[in-house]
Amino acid sequence: MNYRAIEMPLLPKSRVVSVIMDSRISAKIENGLKGLGIETIKVPICKEVYSAISGHPDILIHHIERESIVVAPNIYTNFKNRLFDKELKVIKGDSILSSNYPNNIAYNIGRVGKYAIHNLKYTDKVTLKLLEQNGISFIDVKQGYAKCSMCVVNDNAIITSDKGIAKALEKNGVDVLIISHGNISLPGLEYGFIGGASGLINKKLMAFTGSLRWHPEFEQIINFSRKYQIEAVFLDENMPIDVGSIIPIFEIVQ
Repeated sequence: MNYRAIEMPLLPKSRVVSVIMDSRISAKIENGLKGLGIETIKVPICKEVYSAISGHPDILIHHIERESIVVAPNIYTNFKNRLFDKELKVIKGDSILSSNYPNNIAYNIGRVGKYAIHNLKYTDKVTLKLLEQNGISFIDVKQGYAKCSMCVVNDNAIITSDKGIAKALEKNGVDVLIISHGNISLPGLEYGFIGGASGLINKKLMAFTGSLRWHPEFEQIINFSRKYQIEAVFLDENMPIDVGSIIPIFEIVQ
């Protein structure tokens, strides 16, 4: 089977065969992905970041485009060694992460289409330069945890509970469904975010780490996704858990 790195981050064009995820995901979630023909590439734990998010890929890495991926110096060598058989260009970031906000947000950059959304005061400099070189436009917001706050539906539509992100993207013509905070589990914290509990695993299929039936806006989320011909698959029957995003990285070549 031929496969390729996904050209535009988070937006596969065909069936995904590999995703990047927290190494602590449950066997049920991992087996659910395996049953869909998807390999899980696990990021190492970053001991310098507090436990709840210490294995979250959206905290520790940022996929620029195609084979290029920036990794926090904290886990660079360990993660690169795990990818010895993968055709990825692994780039060491400039920002060394530490426990408390804003020192743990440098790579948590939201991406939708041609836009990168983040609190740009704290964005990793290496990542900023690479994004700029690739023609990405920047949108500055107050939210430092921008990626985990955004469930990317397509290159012009997202779901979020963050009103600042919603307002900024709507100004740039992006279709946004605003949902309430909560109803996403994140052990150790009060709640997590929908972007951290989801990811596209096909052009028309969104995987969630648990069942959206726990969410009071279940129907709105499903209907918004279906507006863009995207169906949901639930990897667990329990409440969705924020695992730092399901990040698609390789897809089959059609």
